[in-house]
Amino acid sequence: MDRTLFAKLTGNLGDQATIAKLGTSFAQVYAEFLPDIIKTETGLEISIAYAGCQSGLMNDLVAGLGGNHAVVNGSLRNWAPKFVLGCGAGFIMTLMEHMLGARPEDMEVAVARPLSVIELDLSVMVFDKIANVLRSAVNASGGFEPYLEPPRNVEELPTALGDENDDFAAAITMTISLGKCVSQIVIIVPQRDLLRTVVSAPRAKNPTAASQAWSEQLSEQVRRSQVTLEARIRLQSLTLDTISKLEVGDVIPFMDNTGDVRVEVSANSKDLYICEFGRSGENYTVRVKDNVNSDDELLRHLMN
Repeated sequence: MDRTLFAKLTGNLGDQATIAKLGTSFAQVYAEFLPDIIKTETGLEISIAYAGCQSGLMNDLVAGLGGNHAVVNGSLRNWAPKFVLGCGAGFIMTLMEHMLGARPEDMEVAVARPLSVIELDLSVMVFDKIANVLRSAVNASGGFEPYLEPPRNVEELPTALGDENDDFAAAITMTISLGKCVSQIVIIVPQRDLLRTVVSAPRAKNPTAASQAWSEQLSEQVRRSQVTLEARIRLQSLTLDTISKLEVGDVIPFMDNTGDVRVEVSANSKDLYICEFGRSGENYTVRVKDNVNSDDELLRHLMN
């Protein structure tokens, strides 16, 4: 039997009108509750709007996100054993800039690109908020928390090997706006689970005073992230004629050949420390002598 026809007969593939109605219901819940969550915890104002709902095979829908999206695979017991959340990289980049102290009037629209390792680390909390609204909207029995895998850039996802376990799914797309940035959040759910869902708005909670808890979490995530360091040592000036004739085994002296050799250590092209070159046992080392930037300036730069 044709796969599409079989899916329709077994309730695993719905018509476009039904899928669109469910997508609109999800978007209404997100538009009502996600901005309040972000506002309460960060003091920032966002807006959510329904952008459409697309039906298709799950692998195709994920691939259809295109580049510059972060995605997570998730599951929620008693609702869906697998679903995918997507968020435009631009929103995450802009949110992090705000949280690390950038002034709104100085911020430009983020240039679309895959997220850095640090930004992916920080996006964990963004997806946590998105997943918690989802859990409240579907009201799955048992009160279980969503399980989310670590976020990845969509470009880093492995290529699907086949369609044997590729479910018919729906991609619910919403725009999410923060300042000048307009990006997307996407929920991709197998229709088998979506068509059995009754979407209900969670009960509103009493708003709490805005706190810096989320901001502190973001800073802590940055501080725990691994950063690749680079060290630069200046060499003595040579003429282009001399440089063009260098051969294997030739030696170029350091610029500082009479005392401690100055080393400039950087990360993401940002100078961090002034160091001196040395050796410990069999390993070459650098010893920190001075800081170039404050902690706040450094954290803000490493996000870019």
